Amino acid sequence: MYGASYAEMMDDSPALARERERAAFDRAISLMKRAEAADAPEELRREATSFLQRLWSLLIDDLANPENGLPKELRADLISIGLWNMSRTDQILRGDATGFEPLIYVNTLIRDGLQ
Repeated sequence: MYGASYAEMMDDSPALARERERAAFDRAISLMKRAEAADAPEELRREATSFLQRLWSLLIDDLANPENGLPKELRADLISIGLWNMSRTDQILRGDATGFEPLIYVNTLIRDGLQ
């Protein structure tokens, strides 16, 4: 399910595409919450960051497309959020930042906005 390209998802009905987006965010949030645990193995932290980076990479690619139907300002704001997500996950992987709490919070807000 998560291997489908974003363009393939958008070929489906908007409601189905939105549900798939929510499912992808649910998966990312679940992984980050599990990786946040004190006894979480490093492998789980890498899995959570990798999944989130792939998700936002797909979203940013779609948002940057001029044919995307969202208003230009909203697309720009979402791209900025996506770039922040990617930067924060890089910091976690390098050991320059600890904890997924800010990422969980922001991605939960985005997911909840997809209703």
